[in-house]
Amino acid sequence: MKKFLFALFLTVYAFFSVYATHQRAGEITYRWLYGLTYEVTIITYTYTPSPADRPELELFWGDGTSDIIQRVEQVHLPNNISYNRYTYDGPGTGGQHTFPAPGTYTLSMEDPNRNAGVINIPNSVNIPMYLETKLVINPFLGNNNSPVLLNAPIDNACIYQPFLHNPWAYDPDGDSLSYSLTACKGQGGLDIPGFFYPPANNTFSINPLTGELLWDSPQLNGEYNICIIIDEWRNGIWIGSVRRDMQITVVSCINQPPIIQQIADTCILAGTLFSLNIQATDPNGDIITLTGNGAPLLITPGPATFPQPVQGTGSVSSTFTWQTQCEHVKKAPYQMNFKVIDDGYPVQLVDFMSFFITIVAPAPENLSATPDGNKINLKWDKSLCANAKGYRIFRRSGYYGFSPDHCETGVPAYTGYVMIAQLDDINDTTFLDDNNGQGLIRGHDYCYMVIAYFSDDAESYASNEACAELTRDVPVITNVSVKNTDITDGSVMIVWTKPTDFDSVQIPGPYKYLIYRRTGLSGTNVTLIDSLSLLQDTVYTDTLINTLNFPYHYRIDFYNDEPGNRFYVGSTEYASSVFLSLTPSDNTLTLSWQFAVPWIHDSMTIYRQNPSTMLFDSIGVTTSLSFADTGLVNGIEYCYYVKSSGHYSASGFASPLINLSQRAYGKPTDNEPPCPPLLSGTVDCKDIKNTLWWSNQNNACDDDIVSYNLYYSPGDGADYFVIFSSNNIADTLHSPRLEHYYRVLLCYCHRFF
Repeated sequence: MKKFLFALFLTVYAFFSVYATHQRAGEITYRWLYGLTYEVTIITYTYTPSPADRPELELFWGDGTSDIIQRVEQVHLPNNISYNRYTYDGPGTGGQHTFPAPGTYTLSMEDPNRNAGVINIPNSVNIPMYLETKLVINPFLGNNNSPVLLNAPIDNACIYQPFLHNPWAYDPDGDSLSYSLTACKGQGGLDIPGFFYPPANNTFSINPLTGELLWDSPQLNGEYNICIIIDEWRNGIWIGSVRRDMQITVVSCINQPPIIQQIADTCILAGTLFSLNIQATDPNGDIITLTGNGAPLLITPGPATFPQPVQGTGSVSSTFTWQTQCEHVKKAPYQMNFKVIDDGYPVQLVDFMSFFITIVAPAPENLSATPDGNKINLKWDKSLCANAKGYRIFRRSGYYGFSPDHCETGVPAYTGYVMIAQLDDINDTTFLDDNNGQGLIRGHDYCYMVIAYFSDDAESYASNEACAELTRDVPVITNVSVKNTDITDGSVMIVWTKPTDFDSVQIPGPYKYLIYRRTGLSGTNVTLIDSLSLLQDTVYTDTLINTLNFPYHYRIDFYNDEPGNRFYVGSTEYASSVFLSLTPSDNTLTLSWQFAVPWIHDSMTIYRQNPSTMLFDSIGVTTSLSFADTGLVNGIEYCYYVKSSGHYSASGFASPLINLSQRAYGKPTDNEPPCPPLLSGTVDCKDIKNTLWWSNQNNACDDDIVSYNLYYSPGDGADYFVIFSSNNIADTLHSPRLEHYYRVLLCYCHRFF
């Protein structure tokens, strides 16, 4: 009886091992229907002769529920391969599901077993096929459909010849896709034990952007399975993935693959016609067939055209044509894929070529800028693309001369332009720039560009640059420079330009300048310190102030001083003197400065007084707000001042604008500890001693070391105490005998030996 049962077991085992093994490849995809309801499709490729047919499969939805999904299509292909499609086909067939809430769900299917003999899956005959897809339901990102994979996951390769494959993933929502390789999964969704990537004499990799798989080159005949993950991204946020399990069969052949001519990525202005001739050749002169696929051929409205398939002996070509339109504009590029296959035997070899096309909206046209007091009015034509969402407005001081590359959209940061506003109505084609209510500053040539933006954050080409200067109907302050540094007798020179563009009929004169001062770099306490009555009198020296300890702010008010008709016309912006501070450290003084001025600051030149000549020498130039003067002598006093260089971007102003800080004094101080030494040691078990030595980490840290102290602790957690001290900084070796540590050393030696 036992022999009978054992024989029966072997028979059953053999039956399932040979006839219940059939799964070759597959994937799960989904599409959104409404609300939280989705429809799923499972695609599998199986071994045709196997009687272990699957008219239905169980799908787990990732929310604790599952459904039985019926097969709606089966196609028997050459080479004992069957194509199977499982999806919704009416009530009771499964495949549609309403999820309980937003979240991330893992859709999965597990079915025994894979076909036997897969080289890189040990014991594949007993390993289940596991497929999974990640579905993210996020109401803030909108509805989502998974990528659709247009190329079958079954392919053939020639031994010792480069093998290429591309899943030809197409995203119906226009989301960005990325590709990666991963281990195949088996029972319970776990990585298959012993799985390995197919060996290659050069590389086995996938292009993360195009999805092109390169196996260069197969080394052993047989069947291999690999997994490709296609991740989906929307506005830089991950929103799901499809995991494809595919099979590659390697056989012996002498054929060489055909080659598609290289194609460069490109950008196309929406509304223009794009045409490109696609060419392929075969080194063996075989008959080759050229086909294409990708989003441009599937999009509506206005899909591209590519006559296919086309055949030729040794060479073939066909023309890809796309009449682009505004509806095609989106941030992510469109991927177009081409495939050429020869008629070689026993394996038809292929070549793939993918390239990206970005459709860019035209720039807003006829941007103009018109000054209005301390504001500037902007106006432009409505975008030619009615599907644009609105506009973004950029500003900089001074003309740049931007000429974008054909793939350069928006306004890049390197131009110095900064976005100052966004308008969310395509019909709103005017903007008043008042600097967020603070008013613009006279003396600057304000330049603007405008771009249209779209719901997916795609941006058009930039408009023309339009520039304008505010009318100079009030003074413009140009200099606030310290002339003398003193705690009571300091002085500051203030310079401004006279107004040139005011209406002399409305403002007949005589005129008066009122000079205001406030202490510090900010604050509200403003003091009227003087006035000048001549329009040409634009220089003033403020005296008897403490320039050693404080910076000062100044403002010039312009008045019409006609008797009986006295009124305020306008003011300069506030401008401060440069205030220099010194921070001492070991052999170093760090200089830092503060200022608040209406002109553009360019650079700072640092001066240090020579103690021998008492003259000031330039020791450096920087565009930052600090400077470290190193190599100084501790305890010696040094004196500095800095010279600011700046400019206004408008024409008619002196350039550069030079302003000096007060003089500042400081002494370097050794307030930094030396760098900790690097301590090393060895154990001498025979003489029961430790030999210790140390060295400095940084030579710059040892110029003021005067002694070393060596600390010792009898055990972990015990206090440390000094066991060695030396005033000789060259003494970096010590060998103490530690008798009471004898047992520890013996244990250490036993372990060591």
